[in-house]
Amino acid sequence: MTEEANTNISQKEQDEQMISAAFQKLLDTYLATNHRKKVDIITRAFNLAKKAHEGVRRRSGEPYILHPIAVAQIAVEEIGLGSTSICAALLHDVEEDTEYTNDDLKNLFGPKIANIVEGLTKISGGIFGDRASLQAETFKKLLLTMSDDIRVILIKMCDRLHNMRTLSSMQPSKQYKIAGETLYIYAPLADRLGLNKIKSELEDLSFRYEHPQEYHNIEQLLSTTQQERSDSFDNFVPPIRKIMEEMGLKYRIIQRVKTPYSIWRKMQEKHVAFEEIYDILAIRIIFTPESKAKEVNNCFNIYSELTKIYSPHPRRFRDWLSSPKANGYQALHNTFMSAQGKWIEVQIRSERMNDIAERGFAAHWKYKDKDLSHEESQFDTWLDSIKEILDDPQPDTLDLLDRIKLNLFSKEILVITPKGEFKRMPQDSTILDFAFSIHSFLGTHCFGAKVNQKLEPLNYRLKSGDQVEILTSKTQHVNPEWLNFVKTAKARSKIEVALRHQNREKMKEGEKMLNDFLTEKNAEINFANIDKLRKFHGFNSRDELYLAIGRGELKMNDDDIDAIYGNRRNKGWRKYVPFIGKKKVVPAAPVASDFMASLNKKKTLLLDEAALEHCTISTCCHPIPGDDALGYITPENKLEIHKRQCPVATKLKTRYGNNIIATKWADHYTQDFETAIHIKGVDTKGTLYAIADMLHNQKSVNLNRIDFEAHDGIFEGAIHCLVHDTEEVKQICQSLLKIESLEEVYREEK
Repeated sequence: MTEEANTNISQKEQDEQMISAAFQKLLDTYLATNHRKKVDIITRAFNLAKKAHEGVRRRSGEPYILHPIAVAQIAVEEIGLGSTSICAALLHDVEEDTEYTNDDLKNLFGPKIANIVEGLTKISGGIFGDRASLQAETFKKLLLTMSDDIRVILIKMCDRLHNMRTLSSMQPSKQYKIAGETLYIYAPLADRLGLNKIKSELEDLSFRYEHPQEYHNIEQLLSTTQQERSDSFDNFVPPIRKIMEEMGLKYRIIQRVKTPYSIWRKMQEKHVAFEEIYDILAIRIIFTPESKAKEVNNCFNIYSELTKIYSPHPRRFRDWLSSPKANGYQALHNTFMSAQGKWIEVQIRSERMNDIAERGFAAHWKYKDKDLSHEESQFDTWLDSIKEILDDPQPDTLDLLDRIKLNLFSKEILVITPKGEFKRMPQDSTILDFAFSIHSFLGTHCFGAKVNQKLEPLNYRLKSGDQVEILTSKTQHVNPEWLNFVKTAKARSKIEVALRHQNREKMKEGEKMLNDFLTEKNAEINFANIDKLRKFHGFNSRDELYLAIGRGELKMNDDDIDAIYGNRRNKGWRKYVPFIGKKKVVPAAPVASDFMASLNKKKTLLLDEAALEHCTISTCCHPIPGDDALGYITPENKLEIHKRQCPVATKLKTRYGNNIIATKWADHYTQDFETAIHIKGVDTKGTLYAIADMLHNQKSVNLNRIDFEAHDGIFEGAIHCLVHDTEEVKQICQSLLKIESLEEVYREEK
């Protein structure tokens, strides 16, 4: 036997050992749960998947079958799902990647497992494939199946989590694409499903690949401050243990450390340094209640005893017992002052609450009573809202992801109806959102509301505790401007349906008016003539032409007859006022330049000064050298440079991931980049002179302008300047902070 054959046998044996060990671990984890022990069907699913994926390897080089085993392991170990879900996880890629059909799976494993696998099977090219319409269609299919069986989306979460854990084998541009999808839709979806651990890990992994240096820096800072947090925990907890012992409750106390992504987000939003994040450490008291009936009372009793030993913060009390979060989360939170003079957050929850907090709605099945629980009914309400979005036969499915994203709000308020009923709404909801959430008729005919007995307009932003009485009128109709301020997906969807209905009526009127005009002028009514008029007026479709006529935006005259017969196509009044009735025609994509033709999506593009001559720096986020950036190839075949955390870039990664290019800034630049530095401070004599003097000493900085406003002794504004890179911005900020009267200095995120 040759040496090569020996190597192959050895590799095959190694693969078999890895596969057997992974599957045995899966079985051991499953057998340790309280689920019924259906090992036979799980083994059959494993054997079929192993055979179907035989000889196939992942990009990392490992046998492909290890991926479905890992997905099944996450499903049982981290969410607590049973045999049906394990089988579906093991088989989730079989229908898509092999010759087995859904009918084969139905015959072998029954309709439940086959339907879940069908829901997980991508339509074509992946959920976010080459054609943007397919990504939305496949996601729509996933959500439709989810509304019939929630296990579809739970297994999809497991699949996404394992893909993120193994993302290092992908090229950078693919990493940004997948991380962008994850942050935009999957992490919020996990949060909405109550999968807190999975949500946190998805966010951290996305952060790690999109901003590796920031992730590494925060990890290091967490490591160096670990002893300080341990000391705080050790000093804070003993008195709590004493009162828990006196209450006679079985309990455990653990410390929760804020994740790197959460810390980074707070640093970005609050414009503060790591050292100024005060809630990195939280104490979690998890107890077993005396009985189910006394669970809530036990929580409040523990809180009451805590206030006797530590002073609570007057404004940070959170009661999610009386009003749980939409994802089922229940707990009492407040921040207490330690003996060392530090604020420390304390979370009080039962073992049941903790299980639901970590595993989400899957954990409800363990505690399910005959009566539908409050949390489950909240979940059903959310599912119904998803169904409403999916039922809307909107022609452009590209907007679907944005619609679903709107329904994944994590911050909520409670609004009260005139009858005293509490209704959960996303933060920043308007009166119009509230009206549509109750009934479509109320929304379409709403002209305002009485909020706490005071009249308010449609775009009024509701606050938690507001009591709202919707006011309607039969003469009120849907207005396109409403789309500029509504927050919820339901309101947006219903408004667009109404507008489309209105447009259809106007189109019919326009078509009749056009036909009457052509009849009057003895012109033949056919598509050829109508298309000549469409092109003459610059519309992309006949419907646009009909709509413009129906709305009165376009008046037909003899020039239109000339356009049909070719006598005076460019004569008449139109050549003097060509903008009337005109619509912008989308230009064809230009021929690729040599630079664009040379781009390789698989490689990282070096953004040196030569490359930047062919790129466009996006105005939505104004990236400069030193920022984590990426490139996006536009439909016009140009390359736009965005910050990786830019909201526009996040949408582009999600919608058009295959047009994303990894980029890296060169080391040195002579050219300037625009940026703005926010400043705020006490309005004292000499402050402006001190700022001007400091900027004068920064020889490399070109100043564009300074905008300041002062009110009640406080001034705020921005310095607009041209810099070479982020290091230069940091130097300016550090120098400005040395001015005594300045309190806040940071680069503005546009």
